[in-house]
Amino acid sequence: MTDQILPAAQTPHDLDFISHSPAQTERIGTRLGQLLCAGDLILLSGPLGAGKTHLIKGIARGLGYDGPVTSPTFVLINEYRADAAHHRVPIYHVDLYRLDGVRELSTIGLDELLMTEGVCLIEWPERAAVALPSEHLQIVLSYVSETKRQVRMMPRGQRYRDLLATFKEATFG
Repeated sequence: MTDQILPAAQTPHDLDFISHSPAQTERIGTRLGQLLCAGDLILLSGPLGAGKTHLIKGIARGLGYDGPVTSPTFVLINEYRADAAHHRVPIYHVDLYRLDGVRELSTIGLDELLMTEGVCLIEWPERAAVALPSEHLQIVLSYVSETKRQVRMMPRGQRYRDLLATFKEATFG
């Protein structure tokens, strides 16, 4: 299967920074998760081991979920539940790494998840780029060193530009 690459042109709204450890990546996710609401779509790209699942652990914590968070590589979708303060919205953690083609998307119900009032977090979104909404927050993680990762956040659409502006202010002042 040929992956379609998601657009990566940098805009003035993008945010680039370095995470110095898996724990810091999770803390970044927690801050982002605190700002998310029903219907939000976060796309996470990067090579194996880059920290996508650590970031998602933090996002789930930020939404008030305190259970285990593991990559759904073999089951494709894990569902968690936010706490009452976040209106118990479902958190869908999707891993498309093993997806064998765009046609397979209909069999896993991704289109239905995208229409729900949950928060949808998708690892390996390039495997389904043609089927994903144009408005989302794309996050790309890449290796800098054994413990450091570059994190690039790219908002697509006004909701996500506003979200990232709030995140920048809350996180970096």
